Amino acid sequence: MAARSLQVLLLSVFAFGAVALLSRLPGWALMDYRAFDYLSTIRGPGVPSDDIVIVAIDEPSLADINMQWPWPRSLHARLVTQLRDAGAKVIGLDIIFSEPSSSVNDQALADVMGPDVVLAADETIVTAEQADQYIRVMPLEIFTSRGAAAGIASISLDRDGAFRRVPAIVDGFAATIAVAGGNAVEVPDEGRLVQVFGGARTYRTVSYYQALDPVNFLPPGFFKGKTVIVGLSLQNAPSIASGGADAFATSHTVHDGRLTAGAEIQATILDNLRFGRSVTELRGSLTQATVLLSALCAYLLVRRRTGWKTIIGVAAAVLLLAGGSYLALHWAGLFVSPLAPSFAFAGVAAAQATLDYAQERKSRRQITRAFSQYLAPALVAQLAKDPSKLKLGGEKRFLSILFCDVRGFTTISEQLKDDPEQLTALINRLLTPLSQIVLSHGGTIDKYIGDCLMAFWNAPLDDPDHAVHAVSAALDMLASMQTLNDELQHEAEADGRRFFPLRIGIGVNTGECVVGNMGSEQRFDYSALGDAVNLAARLESASKAYGVSLLIGEKAADEIGGIFGVFELDRIAVKGKQEETRVFAATRNRDTSLTERHKDALSLHYEGRMPPVDLIGMLAQEVPELAVYYQRMMPEDDQPPVSD
Repeated sequence: MAARSLQVLLLSVFAFGAVALLSRLPGWALMDYRAFDYLSTIRGPGVPSDDIVIVAIDEPSLADINMQWPWPRSLHARLVTQLRDAGAKVIGLDIIFSEPSSSVNDQALADVMGPDVVLAADETIVTAEQADQYIRVMPLEIFTSRGAAAGIASISLDRDGAFRRVPAIVDGFAATIAVAGGNAVEVPDEGRLVQVFGGARTYRTVSYYQALDPVNFLPPGFFKGKTVIVGLSLQNAPSIASGGADAFATSHTVHDGRLTAGAEIQATILDNLRFGRSVTELRGSLTQATVLLSALCAYLLVRRRTGWKTIIGVAAAVLLLAGGSYLALHWAGLFVSPLAPSFAFAGVAAAQATLDYAQERKSRRQITRAFSQYLAPALVAQLAKDPSKLKLGGEKRFLSILFCDVRGFTTISEQLKDDPEQLTALINRLLTPLSQIVLSHGGTIDKYIGDCLMAFWNAPLDDPDHAVHAVSAALDMLASMQTLNDELQHEAEADGRRFFPLRIGIGVNTGECVVGNMGSEQRFDYSALGDAVNLAARLESASKAYGVSLLIGEKAADEIGGIFGVFELDRIAVKGKQEETRVFAATRNRDTSLTERHKDALSLHYEGRMPPVDLIGMLAQEVPELAVYYQRMMPEDDQPPVSD
């Protein structure tokens, strides 16, 4: 666990460093701005006031006035007069009058100038190889000398061409309008973000031609006490794709793709200044602190494990970061971009999940490689899918152990000592079907010892019916010998070779064992050890003395009662143990009357008396698997010879 915690901690530090560096790239800033666009306009605040009116120089006005643009300044003078007479508080003309026109028109406009009129000025920087030239274009003195104020209407655009920042200019156009209207405004620091209140035409807008004749076109008192901003607002170029004169993308453009007229931009800046709605952007070391904190939170999430809960945790963290950014933006006027912290959090979780997945895949391959030789494919698949079912390093479990050995193998080896290839082929031919039977019954093949096969049940996967499966496999192994011998005899006769019939003996025992990976650091096997294993091997060897092919221990017999026919054969003391243990034979014949008659015969045998010959004969006929055993109950003179 300590090693994993250190690994995840190092991964978190790396993710923090990577995101901290990436967040300094220009492209990352554009993503942060887009996050601001969405967060600042989701259920964005409504227009703070309704005392601003936009007089739009739009297509209906161009058609109604029917003059070539730019219109004569005498027309603007008439507009100013109409607005003043209608009760307008401040009139802002977002039009730059920097060059003289006809003296009559200029004088007409100058005559209506006053402290309630604000004219637009421009400020630009021309970049050249030699130097950067700062240029400020102001209205003609003839207008400002009559009391009109001038304000810089220039705005700064971000790298993606969108307007998001309040101009940090003391004599800005909107700031000058606010002062003319009697508002004390504090120009924000450079870089403050603008809170927009909607898309194009959010503010109350009327056409220029309507404002020229408000008595006939507008309700009474429409302009009374209002701040009026006059400027271009053309509707035939409302989108980003088509562009437009004095029209700009804003944070709200992400929703409708429409541009906002410069006059409305100035109205938005004015409201941000008057009501303190501009937003402070968290920058520098404070931003990096949020990234570091997010990476450490991700460390806490994945330092123990990863899984489907990790996905939920990452989703919850991203939503929490976005929600926190939204609340900070709308309640505290602070923009903390959720992107970098979200990337750091998700990066740590995704990277650790990837490492865990790779480790799991490696573990599955190791399990598959280690167990595919002695487990059924279905069991290997279960272990690979859920390695937690495998407890490595040794554990105590109740197992059913099977030992299978070839009868008379020494004789066969002697006869084939000059043909080792045939001997090897014969053993492989025998062990292949026996192994397949073990695997088909869910057993684990422990090892092959020459002509002997050892297997066990209930490890590494749980098998509550392990004794039943072990005995069932043993009986199927015995039944398979007839088919195998028939095949071998047919092949030997066809090739003119000598036929060696194969017979096997099996011992099955159930008991507590230690099971796990055992061996050296360089080579180990999944194996079982314990007295129950030793007894299973002894039972296989002792089966020859009782003339049966399958001998099982007492615990195994108790487990399979009612499923197979179980016949107690004797009480024996195995090597290394003082107490006697009962041994049994098992058959697929579950006739309870036979087992009861067998108990009668065995009871007499234990008492040292001879069971009735007719009883033994009947049992030998009905239970052929025990025929030799029953014959050996007869006096020695009556016993037929029994081959090994």
